[in-house]
Amino acid sequence: MSRLGRLTAETRAASLAFLRRRTAVFFTFFFPVIIVVIFGVLVQTQPGGGGLFTEPPSFYAPGYLAVVVLFTPLSRVGSEVARHRDGNRFEKLATTPLTRTEWLLAQTLVNVVIIGIAGLLILGLMVWLTGATIRPSGLLLPFVGLGVALFCAVGAMLGSLADSQDGVIAASNGLALPLLFLSETFVPQTLLPAWLPTWLSPLTYFSRGVRAATTGTGDALGPLAVLTVCAVVGFAIGARLLPRTD
Repeated sequence: MSRLGRLTAETRAASLAFLRRRTAVFFTFFFPVIIVVIFGVLVQTQPGGGGLFTEPPSFYAPGYLAVVVLFTPLSRVGSEVARHRDGNRFEKLATTPLTRTEWLLAQTLVNVVIIGIAGLLILGLMVWLTGATIRPSGLLLPFVGLGVALFCAVGAMLGSLADSQDGVIAASNGLALPLLFLSETFVPQTLLPAWLPTWLSPLTYFSRGVRAATTGTGDALGPLAVLTVCAVVGFAIGARLLPRTD
């Protein structure tokens, strides 16, 4: 079987595995809806006021997208790697032509499609429920794709290094929650301590780029270049850490 054939078969298998987990499917799409309703409708924004949520609604598009771009790949890929380890599947995988890089790429492609659909749902809800003015450019797609690829890779790292599925979930949440609120998503840089190195977080470049790509203001190419490097390096490390045997 050719590389394309192996990749196609594994992508199809990963898609069916996701669809069979109805709870995972439900919360993948329901969780971001809850976030938009809570922060966009119940809390609402107050431009010109003081404190949090004082920016225009469109400012928070990167935050809402980051909820799925960050949490979903970390938990899904991390848990999938942990399940493969528990079921000795990597030992069986080593006897097939499918490489670890191809396996991780297939998982990433499935997540890109799932999160892309969820992202469209989020942007639509923002416009409908909050009145946000979204002007998406073509650069929005690579930002979402690269963000998903990066955090799929990080999920693979967590799944390879954690000692159990519970450990993967704990590590995913412990990493994702600080990143979500300290990477210029929901909280503007002006409200964060000056000493906080937000530039160290790859999610910061996702936030800056998505904000530029959805509002038409600011630089999108610089953050895109940084996010691309992070995704390529992260993917290489994630694939390298996947176990050959269990």
